[in-house]
Amino acid sequence: MTAIGPTSRVYFSQRLRLHYVDWGNPSAPPLLLVHGGRDHCRNWDWVAAALRDEYHVIAPDLRGHGDSAWSASGHYTMASYIYDLAQLIHQQELAPVSIVAHSLGGDIATRYAGVYPDAVRRLVVIEGIGPPPRPPGTKPRRSIDERMRAWIDEQRSLSGRLPRRYTSIEDALRRMQEENPHLSAEQARHLTQHGVNQNEDGTYSWKFDNYIRVWPPYDMTREEIATLWSRIACPTLLIHGKESWATDPTEDGRSRYFRDARVLGVEGAGHWVHHDRLDLFLRAVRDFLS
Repeated sequence: MTAIGPTSRVYFSQRLRLHYVDWGNPSAPPLLLVHGGRDHCRNWDWVAAALRDEYHVIAPDLRGHGDSAWSASGHYTMASYIYDLAQLIHQQELAPVSIVAHSLGGDIATRYAGVYPDAVRRLVVIEGIGPPPRPPGTKPRRSIDERMRAWIDEQRSLSGRLPRRYTSIEDALRRMQEENPHLSAEQARHLTQHGVNQNEDGTYSWKFDNYIRVWPPYDMTREEIATLWSRIACPTLLIHGKESWATDPTEDGRSRYFRDARVLGVEGAGHWVHHDRLDLFLRAVRDFLS
């Protein structure tokens, strides 16, 4: 008999209707799976299916992604992403929770864990902690007026940009495979089918809001982010793919800001380690979470 898939659920945060999937087993320890930018919660299906008997697995769609609502203003801030995560954990009474997060999701999860260190039991981050603090006395590359002008120009540009339309699922599938050549045909098709909506004219477009591409002109400083890393009380596993553009957090010094961090570099993997080397990833995560 084929195992039943996850149940779709909804919660509200800052008046936005946000979506998540629940893989059941509510009596087991809670485990949150948080996806990255331009992705969706069903990208975790293989990980969730493998861990659902051991954990109560929940995977949210970030605002502006998947089946979650888009911001009416087209403005996506890190503070709002963190608030959404805090609301889900608070409303579902998940703390202390273990979190596995990828890319943008990792940035959100590490900052949340620094704000609420007692709420996180274990933390696994796949290429999602951003750059290290600048050397003392180093100024940002662009001043605030330059950042504001660039942000305004990007917003204006996107306001006139229509979501790309694909004539078929196969066309969208080819774009998915271009993005990550490590994906198997089965993986790429699954991610594409859950990542697109069909338009009224029969074409297909990705579910994410194009405005998520624009980073706000202001955010926490790198030093403030590193302070949050240093407040994380739980053991943390930092994973990176050795064929990715991301750097090794041991070599560039980021791992030293964490109280209890282990670093795992994975051969034969790019940015999506949990897709590229699933079996190895699951073994590492199981060992770490237990």
